[in-house]
Amino acid sequence: MSEPEESAVDQGATSSAASQLFDLRTVIAVLFGLYGVVLTVQGAFFEDEAQLEKAGGIEINLWSGIVMLVVAALFLLWARLRPLVPPSGRS
Repeated sequence: MSEPEESAVDQGATSSAASQLFDLRTVIAVLFGLYGVVLTVQGAFFEDEAQLEKAGGIEINLWSGIVMLVVAALFLLWARLRPLVPPSGRS
């Protein structure tokens, strides 16, 4: 008789882990992080004078990349501090 209770607990843990894995905030953070790394590297190492002049002397790729990395960190912090709680299936 205790087996269904154990399987319900295991299923709840699996459901919670799956909801944490596919949390939209995590997906957004990964995308912002990926684009942020690309832009930061582009702005730091591959910026040429024509692009710099076109942007009015501002290293826009570098600053945009840094801001995107900060936003990604904030999304991850938000997901970590306020995790999703799946609704209980019991009535």
